[in-house]
Parts: sequence; structure tokens; C-alpha cells
Amino acid sequence: MFAAGDRLLLCVSGGADSMSLLYLLSKRYTIYAADLQLTVLYVDMGFGNHADKRCEIMQQYLDRLAVRGKIIKSSIGPYAHSEENRENPCFLCTRIRRKKILETAEELGCNKIVFGHHKDDVVETLLINMIFGREISTMIPYLPIHSGKFVIVRPLVFTEEILLKQFRNQFDIPVFEQECPSEGNSKRRYVKELLTRIESDYRGSRDNIFNSMKKVKSDYLL
Repeated sequence: MFAAGDRLLLCVSGGADSMSLLYLLSKRYTIYAADLQLTVLYVDMGFGNHADKRCEIMQQYLDRLAVRGKIIKSSIGPYAHSEENRENPCFLCTRIRRKKILETAEELGCNKIVFGHHKDDVVETLLINMIFGREISTMIPYLPIHSGKFVIVRPLVFTEEILLKQFRNQFDIPVFEQECPSEGNSKRRYVKELLTRIESDYRGSRDNIFNSMKKVKSDYLL
């Protein structure tokens, strides 16, 4: 995933997955490839009354790990949930945040954009795209974009969410919520709860869905 001379932009949200990945990379990135540079980007979505506190926690964590970072305060969240927006709030939030990420990668000269998406995210995204998007697709570990100008990298796609939460607790990694009003009724939340119910009836179903993506029989698809 990493090559000599790469300039990494690690995007964190405050959740256990990306914050754990930040901890891991901060301790080991110098051994993955020669002349590797790491910069962290945190975009606060502007929800609630605790944006300053979230940014403070993030800065303290960057200082603790001695990692370079950029913190951007925004009003993306409130705008996406305002009457001005006629689109899906989650879709617009994601689109604008992704635009800021690409702009920052361009500004800082980063060629690889790193996300903390994990194995459960991959399975959930597959089902979200099938149920709501009418297509079979998901997140992949290595994705060149913009004609190869940038590469999206997801080092944790084979790691289960529960392991990241255990790791976070073990190493006292700070996490925080974005206070998003759509968090409790989003499509991802629905699919996550659906998978939990299925897993309770059929143990190993998440793994089965994940592994099915490695065994696609295209001859038996429309």
C-alpha cells in the first residue's frame, strides 16, 4: 500500500477506527517505506456546541503522538441538514467533506489519502449499495482516483470493528462523537442493526458476506 516517497494524508473523524489507525501509523509509518511522510487531517462537521472541544481533543492527541496535522472547522453538517439542502444530508456531508480532503491533499502535496474504514464498513457498504443504490459495489483497499493523481488507501479493511474498539481501550486512545442528528436513523445505522440481527441468528454471517465478495460468479449474475 505504501511506497518510498509517499506523502500520506490520514483522514480522521474522531471514531475508534481512524483514531486507532492514527496511533498505529504514528508508531510505525517510518518503517513501511523510505522517506514516508504522514500528515493528519481532521474536518470538524460543525454539529452541536462542542466543535471547539472536539478540535482541542484532536490537537492534544496529535501533540501526544508528535504527528503533523491540519484541523479544519466547518459548518458542513448544519448546512447539509438545513432547508437549503434538498438532497440526502449524509450524501451531501460526505460529498463536501471529500472535496475538502482532496483540496487539502492537493495543497499539501499528498499522493495517498488514507481512511480508517474497517471490515464491517466494507460489508455494510455492500448492502447499502445493493439495497438503496441498486448496484453491487463496496469499498476497496487500494483505489487510484483522478487518473492516478491520488490513491485512496484503506489499511484496515481486513480488521473487524470490535478489535479496533478493544485496541482503542487498551491504549487509551481518545474518541468523540460528531453529534450528527442523522446518526440514529441513517441508512448505515439501519444496515448495521440489520447485520447484527442476522449475526445473532446465523453466527459468522458477516464473514460469509465479506468472503462472498472474493468469490463472485459473474456467469450467474444478470
